[in-house]
Amino acid sequence: MSLSFPTLSIPSWDSSTSRHISQCSSSLHVSAGSFQGVSKNSGGGAGLCRGFCGLKVWMIERFNLWQKKREFGPLKEFMTVKNQNLPDDSVEETKRLSKSEESLLHEHQVDPFTNVVPSQSHSLNHETEGGRGPSLCIAVIGATGELARAKIFPALFALYYSGFLPEDVVIFGYSRKDLTDEDLRSLIASTLTCRIDHQQNCGDKMEAFLRKTYYLNGGYDNCVGMSKLNARMEQIEGGSKANRIFYLSVPQEALLDVASRLADNAQTHKGWNRIIIEKPFGFDALSSQQFTKSLLSKFEEKQLYRIDHLLGRNLIENLTVLRFSNLVFEPLWSRTYIRNIQIILSEDLHSQTRRYFDGYGIIRDIVHSHILQTIALLAMEPPISLDGEDIRNEKVKVLRSIRRLDPSDVILGQCKATSGDKVGVNLNNLTPTFFAAALYIDNARWDGVPFLIKTGLGLIKHRVEIRINFHNVPGNLYRKHLGHNIDLATNELILSDAPDEAILVKINNKIPGLGLQLDASELNLLYKDKYNAEVPDSYEHLLLDVIDGDNHLFMRSDELAAAWNILTPILQEIDKNHTTPELYEVGGRGPIGPYYLYAKHGVRWIDD
Repeated sequence: MSLSFPTLSIPSWDSSTSRHISQCSSSLHVSAGSFQGVSKNSGGGAGLCRGFCGLKVWMIERFNLWQKKREFGPLKEFMTVKNQNLPDDSVEETKRLSKSEESLLHEHQVDPFTNVVPSQSHSLNHETEGGRGPSLCIAVIGATGELARAKIFPALFALYYSGFLPEDVVIFGYSRKDLTDEDLRSLIASTLTCRIDHQQNCGDKMEAFLRKTYYLNGGYDNCVGMSKLNARMEQIEGGSKANRIFYLSVPQEALLDVASRLADNAQTHKGWNRIIIEKPFGFDALSSQQFTKSLLSKFEEKQLYRIDHLLGRNLIENLTVLRFSNLVFEPLWSRTYIRNIQIILSEDLHSQTRRYFDGYGIIRDIVHSHILQTIALLAMEPPISLDGEDIRNEKVKVLRSIRRLDPSDVILGQCKATSGDKVGVNLNNLTPTFFAAALYIDNARWDGVPFLIKTGLGLIKHRVEIRINFHNVPGNLYRKHLGHNIDLATNELILSDAPDEAILVKINNKIPGLGLQLDASELNLLYKDKYNAEVPDSYEHLLLDVIDGDNHLFMRSDELAAAWNILTPILQEIDKNHTTPELYEVGGRGPIGPYYLYAKHGVRWIDD
């Protein structure tokens, strides 16, 4: 009988262990060679004794190491024993903590999880279940900016509260300001709130979320700053696999440098990296093309998430659901039954105003991304699946089919501010704050159907609607009962997001009573009456999509180029000063030009 023991490397042990070993053989040396020699060169009682003594040594050493691990809780993941195998069994590969490492930890009080000496200003004592590193790190670049404080951090907290972020998530704030972890936590704490349906343990959840948030001063050298960020992330991740999300909430002029330095110095090799980029995506077709080329030289397309918060609204999320899960709608979704489609977005005056008068304007900020993406989702062919790439493939086909805009089919406006308005408008600046246009999609499904756009800043009220107007009933038997204007009696599907989220279907109905009198009525699904839940913010929707890898609401590079191709003629006219925006009063109904534009294309104007 012989026993074979695999390779072991046993460190020194205490005197009691040595006494037990000496009972077998005074000349026994426990090593890889002697263990293998049991089977090769030894037999009988002596070999069996040496084999069991070696097993006993291994068990005693394991017991001593287990006691040490109890003193250094989180060390059990990062400082463990090397791979060892027992006969007919396998033991998990680990690393050994030597006595010299133990004494060094005690002497310098090193945090055993991060191997970092704690400081008062920056502590990385983030512990997770089982002592493992976090599975997800999120870095908000530009963490002290208004967008990060007002939208990004509150959205991350809402996701954390709802359980959509992993419990071991770690969030880094990165900017140029000289702050500590506690400074950042205090800065964002005032912006964190719990929704009506998120009141249970709100305070505890908020405290837990803030403890997972750290700050890094990147300075003015992004190369050095991103290297520091990577080092901090690696410290807190330890040796475990972790994914990273980088939200680039920075000015457009700084975006390329930040993205380039991030790509070279801060990406992980132990998981995926995803980069979130804020709009606008370039200034025109040429700058966008150069911008995209620079990004794709550093990242893969699948890593890029070009975010537009307006696309995170529930109205947009619901478009494909309404179309492809309801038999009553999909057969009607073509030029055969639909007369025109109107997309209306009017905004109140708020912090975005300055962006318009810095040269970007409503075309680059809203029309290029939100409006054209909405049209693409409305008009696309059924994708082969709900996979993000399949949906994007269909969207880009629509965008490439949209006819280039004729300047005669476009109305531009600019709000005329008075001394009491909160907007400083330079009247010599031709940057538009109002845009109306008629678009046509040159394909078999939508040939001849006008898509009417109306979007503006500082109008009479905040309003977001999609109105799908159907043809009149051919040979309508009730024509004489519908009143003088038969256009008022056409069927219409209205998808509303603001001021109230609702789905309305306009139908013709008989008024109860004697005689025959018809009325245009609305079948009304008002969300606030039907669903007892607060609608999540659009940033929550989109950040969750990034975490899940769902990219169907984020523009791909080819979609970006196709959208710029549609708008380039208008932008060129503006740049040549060939088009002067029509002035309108803040808080009014906007320019009068769209009334004539709608009439030109046979569409009834929907008044505010």
